Amino acid sequence: MKRRTAVLIALCVLGAILYLDRVCISLALKQIQADLDISDARIGWISLAFSFGYAIFEIPTGHLGDRFGWRKTMMRICVAWSIFTAFTGLAMGFWSLMFIRFAFGAGEAGAWPNVGGIVARWFPLSQRTIAMGIFGAATAAGAGLAPHLVIPIQRDYGWRASFIIFGAVGIIWAVFWYLWFRETPAEMGAKPAEIAELPPPAPRAHHGAPWRSVLRTKNMWFVMVAAFLNVYAAFFAVFWMPKFLQNDRGFTPDDLKWTSLVWIASFAGNFSGGFVCDFVLKRVGRASGRRLIGLVCGIAWGAISVGVVLTHDKAATIALLTGTGLMWGFIQSNLFAGTIDIAGRHTGSICGAMNTAGQFGGGVSALAFGIIVARTGNYDLPILTLAIAAVAAGLLWFGIDVEKPVVPDEEA
Repeated sequence: MKRRTAVLIALCVLGAILYLDRVCISLALKQIQADLDISDARIGWISLAFSFGYAIFEIPTGHLGDRFGWRKTMMRICVAWSIFTAFTGLAMGFWSLMFIRFAFGAGEAGAWPNVGGIVARWFPLSQRTIAMGIFGAATAAGAGLAPHLVIPIQRDYGWRASFIIFGAVGIIWAVFWYLWFRETPAEMGAKPAEIAELPPPAPRAHHGAPWRSVLRTKNMWFVMVAAFLNVYAAFFAVFWMPKFLQNDRGFTPDDLKWTSLVWIASFAGNFSGGFVCDFVLKRVGRASGRRLIGLVCGIAWGAISVGVVLTHDKAATIALLTGTGLMWGFIQSNLFAGTIDIAGRHTGSICGAMNTAGQFGGGVSALAFGIIVARTGNYDLPILTLAIAAVAAGLLWFGIDVEKPVVPDEEA
């Protein structure tokens, strides 16, 4: 087995734990609201606290990986979010839960950008989209497993126990990573032929990205706004989907196992998306290929979301939501790989900025969904905003050229 394959497998385990922990709260939402007496609108604020904590620490933690390496940085990230996953099970009310979820988001911050940095160091240019797609597929697999793992624990031992158990799993991964991983293929005994496939490693970024120049580029702004809109549309599945299905489509707690199909589709989209992206890119070029994939998937995602509004049939609802998961998987691998393309040696920082924008989109989505439902009692209106966001994000790819780096050579 190539060393880079082993590293990718370890990252995939991390990704599965990451989304298992993140989705856990959505499956416990009705129980949490009943036990702690928290309204839908206040739940939206709790979700925003997570996204805000994630967003403000994303760029600094991404830079930590660029500067100090990924062994210690990834361990710190996993330990921090795992501790606050466990603490979620100790929440006693609205304010304590909001603080814990803010800290949980801050702890998770930097995971995706640092994975991007590892992929940039360990994988040839032609395999980066595939690697990010496989990692994204692993996150979807974790979310897909969540109902089958979380619901039985919550049914037998209560919602608090599920958070404590999954927090412990993350600590185990962090210890393994620190003891096993090293920064470069050579340090981990990679064969000379494997090392020869890689581009020359960029010098370590001792200083942050030159943000004044970066933020003057159209590429950076378009990527960040696209990320904001994409995560705005995707965060429904992470946070509100189980509550929507129970309250508006008549699903029972046991019926929620069918939400696994949405995450299986996201897994398939991420996994196959990497290969499809690279296939398309080889034939039409990197810039045109990424534009084509982003545009087609964004429009399809929006159309499918409108279909969710138009049906109240259980099977049709799950089928359409599964379609949105597939589109998100394709877009996610394309978006992260495209950001790596324009980032240069500041991969952690630039991916962090992109994902910061995305997390703000997720927070706004969760808050807006809760407020709209609380004021109107209508679940279809906020879903229509998801459709609009997905299509708008697709159209933004017309303005993104992944062949133009956002950091000028003289400032890199």
